[in-house]
Amino acid sequence: MAKSPEEEHPEKAFGWAARDTSGILSPFRFSRRENADDDVTIKVLYCGVCHSDVHSVKNEWGFTNYPIVPGHEIVGVVTKAGKNVEKFKVGDRVGVGVIVGSCMKCETCDQDLENYCPRTIFTYNSLDHDRTKTYGGYSDMIVVHHRYVLRFPDNLALDAGAPLLCAGITVYSPMKYYGMTEPGKHLGVAGLGGLGHVAVKIGKAFGLKVTVISSSPGKEDEAVKRLGADSFLLSSDPAKLKAAMGTMDYIIDTVSAVHALAPLIGLLKLNGKLVTVGLPDKPLELPIFPLVLGRKLVGGSDIGGVKETQEMLDFCAKHNITSDIELIRMDYINTAMERIAKSDVRYRFVIDVGNSLTQ
Repeated sequence: MAKSPEEEHPEKAFGWAARDTSGILSPFRFSRRENADDDVTIKVLYCGVCHSDVHSVKNEWGFTNYPIVPGHEIVGVVTKAGKNVEKFKVGDRVGVGVIVGSCMKCETCDQDLENYCPRTIFTYNSLDHDRTKTYGGYSDMIVVHHRYVLRFPDNLALDAGAPLLCAGITVYSPMKYYGMTEPGKHLGVAGLGGLGHVAVKIGKAFGLKVTVISSSPGKEDEAVKRLGADSFLLSSDPAKLKAAMGTMDYIIDTVSAVHALAPLIGLLKLNGKLVTVGLPDKPLELPIFPLVLGRKLVGGSDIGGVKETQEMLDFCAKHNITSDIELIRMDYINTAMERIAKSDVRYRFVIDVGNSLTQ
């Protein structure tokens, strides 16, 4: 007979979980494995609330295994370190992002691209090597193999830095891989949400000219005056779109709703690159003629490996880049998820786990 979540492992843990497709989260007792020789045990202090958490708790992508404890933007302090762990010690500030495991021996793992490993283990709603379920950061503690733990720079705020572990690497990795970092080039950022607002900051830190592309006219002041974008393009205005055709070297598309790609492709110069990192729940239509006639590229990207994620954190610390957040208590999470579904957050909720998760 299968053991209950509370009895699977020796380390008692407490968090909030969703138990069905309503997505409603409530207090949940479960357990973590004992800290092994290669493991780090972390007391969770803060955890960002990603839009994918909302999709997952409601099983909108079709592969949720209930009960589910979400959270993959985890920041805290080390409370235990196994005897084989050299990078971390008790008291260190650390982070855990979207993945907590991989095979560690395939070609992608050898290239520090664990996120593309066929046997990637996600921080929650996944199966660990021992075939028990993984639970995320909406909880008081977590045990992780040291390979997937990140050093959190001393000058990076723990709360506002937490979303970088997903949102930050999701936009940083494609900008590096696709060569979208040449100073003076023109970057378009489609969508101004949790991903888009970080993309603006990272783009400016690379020395790019940044234009925010949005269908919401109310976001212009936010984009330019608060976040530092050079300009704003209202995508719902045909005349402004037409005037901007062929002016951008790169576009990073962060929009997670179903939307047209043709107008974005039209904004690109010859040899321009459109990289999409949003995850719409239905396929998008891709027109081929403008790609062929303009030698343009459309690509995708999925977070980044551990090495690159550490590089991103260090880059953000150097350039004073954090997410704009609204700090919440654990018991506000259901309201927060309702607000995320309505795009009613500027720009990321972060749970104050350390001060508000009570049993």
